Amino acid sequence: MLPDRVGIKPAPGRLKLVQSFLNTTNPKSDRDDFDGPDVLREWLADSGLLEGRAKITAADVAQAKAVRDALRDLLQDGISAQARSEAVATLNRTTRSSQMAVSFDADGRARVAPLAPSVDGALGKIIAIVVDAMADGTWSNLKLCGGHDCSWAFYDRSKNHSGAWCDISDCGNVAKVRAYRARQTSQ
Repeated sequence: MLPDRVGIKPAPGRLKLVQSFLNTTNPKSDRDDFDGPDVLREWLADSGLLEGRAKITAADVAQAKAVRDALRDLLQDGISAQARSEAVATLNRTTRSSQMAVSFDADGRARVAPLAPSVDGALGKIIAIVVDAMADGTWSNLKLCGGHDCSWAFYDRSKNHSGAWCDISDCGNVAKVRAYRARQTSQ
C-alpha cells in the first residue's frame, strides 16, 4: 500500500483521486512514486482504476507520468504557452488512446468514460474526473503549493480562493519567514 497522498486539504468526491495521482511526485525534491510497473499497478489497483493482475509495461509508466505531469502543468500559474501546449497535446493523445466516449446515465446526465482497457482506460478514468471537475467548477480550486520545496496538490477551500500553500503552519510559515528576511535584508 502506497502512502496517503492527499494530506490535510482533500479535494471533494472523485477529485480526491486526481489529487492523490498528482501527489505521486514532487518535482522540487525529485520524488516520484511511480518508479516501475509494479508500483503503478499497485496504485491503480488500490485506487479502483485497474485490475490488480493487469500487465503494466515501462511504456505505461512513462504514459502515466506524462499524464500526471500534464495535469500538474495545467494547475501551474505562469506556465509558458509552449509548456501548456505540450500538456494539452499529451492529454489529447491520452484521451484518444483511452477511447473516451459520452454516455448518459438513467437520470439523463452525460458522463465521459473510457472504453479502452488497462492503463489507457485507467488514465482515461482520471481524465474523465478532471472533465467533470472542470464542468462543476471544482477543478479551479485544486492548486499546487507555492512552498519553496513543495509542490503538493491541495484543495483550496478559502472563501476567496486565494490559498497558496498546502499547509499554512508549514509551507506558509516558511514562505512568510523568507519574505520577512528578504525585506529586512533589502532595507
